[in-house]
Amino acid sequence: MSTRKSLYLANDYGFSKLEKFGPLPRLVEELTRLGIDVWEPFERNNQIDFSREGWAYRVGQADYADVRNSDGTFAVVNGCPPDEGVMIELGMAIALKKAVFLFRDDFRRSTDSEDYPLNLMLFTAFPEEKWQDYYYTSIDEIADPNKALVRWLRSK
Repeated sequence: MSTRKSLYLANDYGFSKLEKFGPLPRLVEELTRLGIDVWEPFERNNQIDFSREGWAYRVGQADYADVRNSDGTFAVVNGCPPDEGVMIELGMAIALKKAVFLFRDDFRRSTDSEDYPLNLMLFTAFPEEKWQDYYYTSIDEIADPNKALVRWLRSK
């Protein structure tokens, strides 16, 4: 029996009502449709009483545990620059040698590099020649069997 792979969905969509009920559910739905166990942090780790002292520490620790315990990280990297919390979660995932995938449907460039659309350090998790396979620019592209996510799902 095959076990579903888990992906931590690093994103800042949960901070905005418009995005929380717009692109976030569509993204979760598409990843789930592929058979992924999606770990969405606003759903999983924000069930904390924000009136209690120490809530921020507990949220941070819960998110870190999910990055550490998931099989990989799928990160929404929109913005110029992208959300700093998402960037830290990506750094943790890269350091932990997790599978990493980037999603950016924001057409603006956020880098000085001619080679990459974002800070070059985000691409250290990918091969030099085929980094585009790990970079998604639309929800429709997520299920592309020629890209890295579907290949990773098919791997053992």
